[in-house]
Amino acid sequence: MGGFGSGNHWRCGTRNTVDDMKELRIAKLASDGWLDSGRTCSYAWSRTGSTIGDIQVSAAAGHILLNYRSRDNGGAWQDQCYPVQIDRTPCHLGGARPWFLCPARGCGNRVAVLYGGAIFACRSCHGLGYPSENENRRDRATRRADKLRDRLEWPPGIFEGSGWGRPKHMHHATYQRLVSEYEEREAEALGLTMDWLLRFNKCRGD
Repeated sequence: MGGFGSGNHWRCGTRNTVDDMKELRIAKLASDGWLDSGRTCSYAWSRTGSTIGDIQVSAAAGHILLNYRSRDNGGAWQDQCYPVQIDRTPCHLGGARPWFLCPARGCGNRVAVLYGGAIFACRSCHGLGYPSENENRRDRATRRADKLRDRLEWPPGIFEGSGWGRPKHMHHATYQRLVSEYEEREAEALGLTMDWLLRFNKCRGD
């Protein structure tokens, strides 16, 4: 997510993961009623309290229409508008579960999550891995701590401190629970980082 002491994007030989992308989850749209034909919603993503992207989702019979803007590597903004077909499979206890059909050319896989790039597509089409594929134990501890910082709307990075306060919209009990969990993750990540630095310096002969 950025910031010194956060993530593992400095490592060579890694690939983008699902945590690097904007997610569109069909379960969220369904639970909020936004798959009902004729309804339109605006869906936004934020990081450390700032909006990093938004999309308009309009539902029709058998599909949704995605409307947003994208750009590559800081280039010109491009308007994007295209349908994503919806499939449904029966549930054992009745009803049906909705799925996206990946809109990428030649795909059409049934998936629960689409990931945003120039188009929203499945994990396979974007070539995404899971964070654990690129991580060692220290990386995992740091990522978990940084994800809690994101929920607390604090700047990323375990070396940025924890005195950033409670987000205005967050209940006190939730805040205290997340801070307690964060402090445990932070202590683990810092301990593993110090162990790594000691080993690294020993190997260099410092």
